[in-house]
Amino acid sequence: MTGFTFIDLFCGAGGCSLGFIEAGFEGVFAADHDKNAVQTYQLNLGDHVRCIDITDQISLPYADVIVGGPPCQGFSSAGLRRLH
Repeated sequence: MTGFTFIDLFCGAGGCSLGFIEAGFEGVFAADHDKNAVQTYQLNLGDHVRCIDITDQISLPYADVIVGGPPCQGFSSAGLRRLH
């Protein structure tokens, strides 16, 4: 383990978080507004995830890294929902 921590904003179901966890980072906070994605994240990666709108004022815990991924085009309501 590296001893480093991370926060994942727009975490979805946790694909980016999984990569960081497998690299030895510890997730201390994750957030997404999609309740189904948050439930999936929580089931697979832990209870440090919250279903919130991050445009609201929020307090973030200390972390060494903050990550945030672009929407998955095949699933996101922000995308065109094209699989290829």
